[in-house]
Amino acid sequence: MTDAHGALIYTMVLAAASNGDMTDRQVRTLSDMVSYLPVFRSFDKDRLEQLTRDTVRLLSDEDGLEKALAAIAAALPEPLRETAYAIACDVIAADGTASQEELRLLELLRHRLQIDRLCAAAIERGARARHRTL
Repeated sequence: MTDAHGALIYTMVLAAASNGDMTDRQVRTLSDMVSYLPVFRSFDKDRLEQLTRDTVRLLSDEDGLEKALAAIAAALPEPLRETAYAIACDVIAADGTASQEELRLLELLRHRLQIDRLCAAAIERGARARHRTL
């Protein structure tokens, strides 16, 4: 079991690793969000590396994805569920395109966190807009 900060980190790592290839852009986006998002103001940044390793290790277990999603849902209070979905979308959007595996993860996350379909669509659209390049 993890705390809310840990669940948010799990969510970002899960999003980055969902297609089997955690890119430099995704890692940079994850790191940047931990540095500037208000939800991470009280987060001990020294925990980031260990939480990342814990998530990767968990995903290597049988039913690791299910275990990670359950841990995330259990640790997140209702107000942070949309935040978790939004940061997952940002990590996935960092590469400019989303693979089928990444889209499937977002669907699983949306259902597990009980994010309304219309809210999820708005969050996804915002992530695409923020990560467009010229």
